Amino acid sequence: MDGVKLATNSAEFRVWAPHAKQVKLQTLRSGAPPADILMLSSADDTFHASTAAGSGDRYSYIVDKSQPVPDPVSRLLPQGVHGPTEIVPPESPWTDHAWRGLDLHDYIIYELHVGTFTPKGDFDGVIERLDYLKNLGITALELMPVAAFPGVRNWGYDGVSPYAVQASYGGPNALKRLVDAAHRAGIAVILDVVYNHLGNEGNYFRLFGPYFTDRHHTPWGEAINYDSPGCEHVREYFIENALYWIREYHFDGLRLDAIQTIHDDSPLHIVAAIQENVQRLAHELGRKVCVIAETDENNAAYVLPRSSGGMGLDAVWSDDFHHALHALLTGEREGYYQDFGSKKQLVRALNEGFVFQGEFFKFWNRGRGTPSRQMPLPAHVICIQNHDQVGNRARGDRLSTLVPRGACKLAAALLLLAPETPLLFMGEEFGETTPFQFFTDFGDATLRKAVSEGRRNEFKDFLSFGGEVPDPQDPETFERSKLSWDLISSKNADMLDWYRQLIAIRKNFLSAGGRTCDAQLIDGTITVRTPAVQPRILITLQFPDSKTALPRPPGNWDQLLSSDEDGYHVYVARGL
Repeated sequence: MDGVKLATNSAEFRVWAPHAKQVKLQTLRSGAPPADILMLSSADDTFHASTAAGSGDRYSYIVDKSQPVPDPVSRLLPQGVHGPTEIVPPESPWTDHAWRGLDLHDYIIYELHVGTFTPKGDFDGVIERLDYLKNLGITALELMPVAAFPGVRNWGYDGVSPYAVQASYGGPNALKRLVDAAHRAGIAVILDVVYNHLGNEGNYFRLFGPYFTDRHHTPWGEAINYDSPGCEHVREYFIENALYWIREYHFDGLRLDAIQTIHDDSPLHIVAAIQENVQRLAHELGRKVCVIAETDENNAAYVLPRSSGGMGLDAVWSDDFHHALHALLTGEREGYYQDFGSKKQLVRALNEGFVFQGEFFKFWNRGRGTPSRQMPLPAHVICIQNHDQVGNRARGDRLSTLVPRGACKLAAALLLLAPETPLLFMGEEFGETTPFQFFTDFGDATLRKAVSEGRRNEFKDFLSFGGEVPDPQDPETFERSKLSWDLISSKNADMLDWYRQLIAIRKNFLSAGGRTCDAQLIDGTITVRTPAVQPRILITLQFPDSKTALPRPPGNWDQLLSSDEDGYHVYVARGL
């Protein structure tokens, strides 16, 4: 990997730049005037230079006649995405030497956005809440992207420096403290990474080399070059980035954003190459590392082994459970919800993971999905809320503001006692009602205008939303999205207790191996037995439209938990 290699009182700088005729290193050492050093070129299209430098010093590259720009493999950009790179040593005083990670079937994932999770809005703020998450029963944190993005407010998907840790979150050392502290608490940490595109503001990659291709396109602009001339180094850049997070930051897993938009016609798809290299490193380190893909394709091939023509990933974000349940509870039928809303679909999602396995999908006007029978159910990561399903609504409405409390309790019971891998979105466990909205902090005037107008236009045809769409650039949009922790100590304490009890039941009674279920719909009542053979847990559910009494299940069952609110009935029992 290119970048900086430190030695005693000096450093070697190296950057791949086949597009450049000349590259200068501009050093900004404390107490010394800026100095421009002409870098030497090599036959491998790299430029290199050595000079006196050390930890905390800053530098930029001047590519041909460009303005000074950051290193493509910066660890820290203290002045933002347009400013110089700060040298940060890779070493850190880790204390997690005995930590070996968790198996996927032990994951209870909690997705959070660092900037809005706590009042501090940084990694240290998350550390202060680890005891809370541990007591809740969470076993894995999933951090939304932390790679450097423009400004100080962003979801993270506009990142432009994949190796740099966002300075406003605390930078590299604070992130390492968070991972180390989580491991001490017995909690794994997953990082959301974006390998399908790079953001616009602060994106200087075109100066250096063929990082992009016009052979493919993404919803966000140019596609990353994984299969066109010059792609070899680009592929290595992103593979090494995945390994960097695991090796240097001790992450236990990666969530690959929107892989359906990663286009690659190479013999070995970049996603499969990332997983192959990650698992090789995990084996060398003696750790368990999980790679999870976000995709809306319902394609089992992502988790099938390479020997069967798949990519060998550990799991995928599986949306059908969310869509089926959300449409059923809310009655919404706009967008992709037009294909959902029946109890039968919810039963199929529980039993098989995917609802659509090749059937016609009206929203796409074509078939969607492949059969899921070869996928173990824990390979489906399911949720009732996540950053996309909440934040991509016009006003960022959470489920707690759309349906009665009894419906939220029913949804939580299904999520946490299903055989699939559950994911919670920050705050749902205590019935958070503040929205999670889309926010940005672009400095470029053209981008500021485009994102504000684009957000309004995106929802102009969605009549059910109504009202004014919040401006992503308005700082108040970000402030409104912060969690309101005071809800825990007031009227919502019982919802938090409900989640704690469900998680405890999951840990105590759902065995790790062979997770299956037998979900059935009879006379409007949904019954779920887990596992399918010799079940240990029974869930019986009824909705307000039920016209029969909640049936008593046959067999010997001991009630563990129940709820009867707002016409939603939940009965949870263990087998005797």
